[in-house]
Amino acid sequence: MSEPAQTICLTPTRNEGWIIDKFLSAASQWADHIIVADQHSTDDTVEQIRRTPGALLVINDSTAFNEPDRQRILIEHARHILGKRILIALDADEALSANAVHSPEWKRLRDAEPGTIVRFPWVNILPGFERAWIPPGLIPCGYVDDGKEHVGTPIHSPRVPYSPAGPFLDCHDIVVLHFQYVAWNRMASKHRWYQAWEHVTHRQKGALRIFREYHHMYGSWDESEMHRVDPAWFDGYSQRGIDFQSLRSEAVTWWDVEVLKMLEQHGPDLFRKIDIWDKDWEAVAAVSGNTWRDLSDPRSVFDKVAHWTLAATQRDRTSVCARVVERMLSMTGW
Repeated sequence: MSEPAQTICLTPTRNEGWIIDKFLSAASQWADHIIVADQHSTDDTVEQIRRTPGALLVINDSTAFNEPDRQRILIEHARHILGKRILIALDADEALSANAVHSPEWKRLRDAEPGTIVRFPWVNILPGFERAWIPPGLIPCGYVDDGKEHVGTPIHSPRVPYSPAGPFLDCHDIVVLHFQYVAWNRMASKHRWYQAWEHVTHRQKGALRIFREYHHMYGSWDESEMHRVDPAWFDGYSQRGIDFQSLRSEAVTWWDVEVLKMLEQHGPDLFRKIDIWDKDWEAVAAVSGNTWRDLSDPRSVFDKVAHWTLAATQRDRTSVCARVVERMLSMTGW
């Protein structure tokens, strides 16, 4: 007789104290095993993981940001579990919808053949919990494990072994809930870090491209992608006292501190074309207990006007005005 299927939640963390208790409680409703790889958390993330029955804490001691490495760490630990393994890879600010185990799709998922990639709608919950942005297409967060090597990309990597040829199991009733936008200021801190990191790491990307990639949430979502929140996504969690609506961000995020480090290492002038200057970095340094050098806004009047104009044209990037702006900025090295 074959071993029963084991549903395994795989999650990387770093300073997720704002949500980790709710994430673990939600994952415990459907996962047979929860494996968390923590990378240098300085808040109470690790303590909360250790207090959760059935959660395995793995220490990722790397100092680098490398998504495939942290994904491989999680997958390797999952492969120590005997039997058929169904890997569900979620970030700590995500959850499977509360209807997961009661959906007919759950049985299809557990019965799927090894090598099957499982895809879900990605439901980005907006402040107020009444509307959600659901982009077209499905995201591959699940994998019926067949031992295949995982190969990813340094950033925005597929979370599980992936092939464009599939085979795929596409879910529509079970969704992945994403809570990044619920804490809007925290999300903005994260995207400032993404922009600064991309600028330092991927020098072939210009400031214009970086701006457009990381400002998609500011008025440029198509109305056809906006949907009402389905109560079924949350009812099962609410009945168990798992209240995602009470989420609150920390005052200074670890992304803020990491941006400070980049500013100190490279100097503010390197980032004058990068849209991170809506933040008072000297105030952040003072609050976080760091003593950095001058962190005042290094942008010229032209740089500030460029950022203002890009923001003003973000809503309709196909307009003549937006195309003219982008062409002019490209000609000036943006």
